[in-house]
Amino acid sequence: MTEAIINARVFDGRDVADATTVVIEGTGIAAVGGAPPAGARITDAAGGTLLPGLIDAHVHTSVPSLALALRFGVTTELEMQGTNTRHNRSHITEDDSVADVRSSGFGITPPGGHPSELFPEGFRPGPPPGSTPPGGGREPLMPFSTTPEEAVAFVPKLIEDGSDYIKFMVDDGSVEGHPGLPMLDRATLNAGVAEARRRGMLTVAHALTVEATRMAVEAGIDGLAHLFMDRPHTDEIVGLIARSGAFVVPCVVLDASMMGVTGAALADDPRVSSRLSDPWMQTLRSSFNHYPQGDLAAVLASVKALHDAGVDILVGTDVSAPLPFLGGLAHGASVHHELQYLVEAGLTPVEALRAATSTPARRFGLGDRGRIAPGLRADLLLVHGDPTTDIGDTLNTRAVWRRGKRLEDA
Repeated sequence: MTEAIINARVFDGRDVADATTVVIEGTGIAAVGGAPPAGARITDAAGGTLLPGLIDAHVHTSVPSLALALRFGVTTELEMQGTNTRHNRSHITEDDSVADVRSSGFGITPPGGHPSELFPEGFRPGPPPGSTPPGGGREPLMPFSTTPEEAVAFVPKLIEDGSDYIKFMVDDGSVEGHPGLPMLDRATLNAGVAEARRRGMLTVAHALTVEATRMAVEAGIDGLAHLFMDRPHTDEIVGLIARSGAFVVPCVVLDASMMGVTGAALADDPRVSSRLSDPWMQTLRSSFNHYPQGDLAAVLASVKALHDAGVDILVGTDVSAPLPFLGGLAHGASVHHELQYLVEAGLTPVEALRAATSTPARRFGLGDRGRIAPGLRADLLLVHGDPTTDIGDTLNTRAVWRRGKRLEDA
């Protein structure tokens, strides 16, 4: 079926385009600009803005969570610890009622290392041993490593198991209230990152402190899945990240939650509450609250300093499951909250929108999405208003398309 979206303000993932018409043919974008083809289904976007589908570059997800994300216009989630690896997601790839997904599988960490400290005693994240993950895929590989040799050996196993990128946990537990947590040492991290890059894999690091960030960057990491929150930035650490070429997914919404800031204000917005179940509302109104001594203003200043230094900033949330002890976050909704935080930090609305569209697509090698251009996937979000001048308008959802299919038709 051919569909034409007319009279739209079009943000193409980089800038506001001159065109006001976008034509969808099958699963892709057939044309940007020009007249709508005869017989096309018409969507009149007058008063609205058409955006590429949003990308959340840091999640832990499931099929129900992917469905929730799509309702908020998030058409791709990038899993940073979980089971949705290449062999486990065939049921997701062809399902246009849920967001698409890519995954690191499980991150390389020592036994007892992060994220084990986050969960109550007896709680096991992920499927139980010996179970079959959703979709009939493989049981996840748990790459526990304490030596360079172990980390190097796990990299090809993760690739074989379908990881799309390789994640490394660099965390001593100090921010989570568990100082002294087992952590990858420098030699093990360096060896693992080098092996992953030798095999052509993108590498990302979980690092919440300046020193962990320094370790990851000096190891040659491609991207940081968090922003340090233990101290204000310095010119030295900003310069180190900028010179390395690494991207940063600040996850400001997560940092705020770690400091005890709940998502109650977001939950009070009827554009959000109307789309969330009670468990998700309870989770959004809660918080992690592991680092109440943190300074959110310092985090926002670090985001701006990195952006001004030319570092690629990507939107991510670290949202996971509807559990109050993982609170302050909700799939889909928190992407819009993160966009608001980026603008509060000093990015323009257009710069923030790039951080949720073309920039994560480019940095994660997703060349078929993140922009509105002929030949790309028709992953699209139509909102009322103009989020290129008022970022809050991203929540004014009018329609969502995933591979050219409107959500209500999926």
